[in-house]
Amino acid sequence: MKIAMVSEHASPLACLGGVDAGGQNVHVAALSAALARRGHQVVVYTRREDPSTPTSVPLLPGVRVEHLSAGPAAAIGKDELLPFMDSFGLQLAERCRRQRPDLVHAHFWMSGLASLQAAAGLGLPVVQTFHALGKVKRRWQGSSDTSPPERIGAERLIARTADLVIATCTDEVSELRSMGVPRDRVEIVPCGVDLDLFTPAGRAARGDGDRPARLLILGRLVPRKGVADAIEALAGVPDAELLVVGGPAPDRLADDEESRRLLALAAGHGVGDRVRLLGRQPHAQLPEIMRSCDLLLAVPWYEPFGITPLEAMAAGLPVVATAVGGLRDTVLDGVTGRLVPPRRPELLAAAVNELLADRPRRLAMAQAGRDRVLARYGWSTVAEQTEACYRSVLAERLAPAVPLARPATAGQLSRPGTAGPLARPATAGQLSDVTVEVAR
Repeated sequence: MKIAMVSEHASPLACLGGVDAGGQNVHVAALSAALARRGHQVVVYTRREDPSTPTSVPLLPGVRVEHLSAGPAAAIGKDELLPFMDSFGLQLAERCRRQRPDLVHAHFWMSGLASLQAAAGLGLPVVQTFHALGKVKRRWQGSSDTSPPERIGAERLIARTADLVIATCTDEVSELRSMGVPRDRVEIVPCGVDLDLFTPAGRAARGDGDRPARLLILGRLVPRKGVADAIEALAGVPDAELLVVGGPAPDRLADDEESRRLLALAAGHGVGDRVRLLGRQPHAQLPEIMRSCDLLLAVPWYEPFGITPLEAMAAGLPVVATAVGGLRDTVLDGVTGRLVPPRRPELLAAAVNELLADRPRRLAMAQAGRDRVLARYGWSTVAEQTEACYRSVLAERLAPAVPLARPATAGQLSRPGTAGPLARPATAGQLSDVTVEVAR
């Protein structure tokens, strides 16, 4: 197949660990590569952030990245990109007209708007992966949510209009059902792990007591990741140190407001000498860091999926995680690690102490976690499942027409107050107009 992969803000070429760079960048890059290994041709369309960047960049055999000039050629936070999605969608349509794919796979909601706009005039099917849902973010962040107000309505429209939504976990399926998306329009395909990079190989054999236990948190330094809860829990975990990997580069930590807040919190709880902020580290160095630790703490308030726990399990590290979002699918409580309620530092401390006191159990969990990842979460498995979704969508497009058996395509959408279809393919701005009505 020829696949157009659309990821408007998360380029597979981006440096990981920035404010708007992380799991989606890894997902798009790794999925594209795995699909190419299965014989498909993948073009990833993303927004140009640097005027010196070539229009087309080969990434791997069978995968190239193409940059669309939508808005200033500069880094812009993803929550500020909506005004440029009309331009992005029009350029995407032109590229797809010149090098027609078999289908379009959109990642994140703004990519979905642009993809529906581009695909409508060309009769291309659209598969959507949200990676995160606005209504869940709003539920947890409230007034701190910086998403555009159109997001929730737009996601509802996209989910009902796309040929198929690929959810990454069962929690997301429940959220989509509550948005009115039929269950038969959703398939679950999880995120994956690089099994060649994340391995237990070289993990040092450590006996209890040869040095303080080492706990690890890995992720962006934003409040919802729960680093503050882990620091508070550390006060109840004697003789352990906490390594925090993520956020700005190590030489910029002193200028980072969240880093300063976390260090002040650690000092206030009397654990300042046991908390080490390492800043952003190269992705290739993460397995070595993981193998030097005893437990990974993945303790966000909410998490759409969460790749880090799977990477840790692949590297032979047990996980203590909060029972939220995709973590409830990936971490088996009592088997590959422990699940605790979010924002409960005292329960987190109890779970950590329980595992640190039982080394044989940790080793058993490490092996169970590795086995689980090998069986379910390798990128070859994820690509095979994604390919099956693509083939089902293409087969349905070729099937004899049946009266309104599925949601209308973007070309069939009507503007508010009109009775007929749009006179031309809907733009992202028009789709946003519709979402205002949906949201109300």
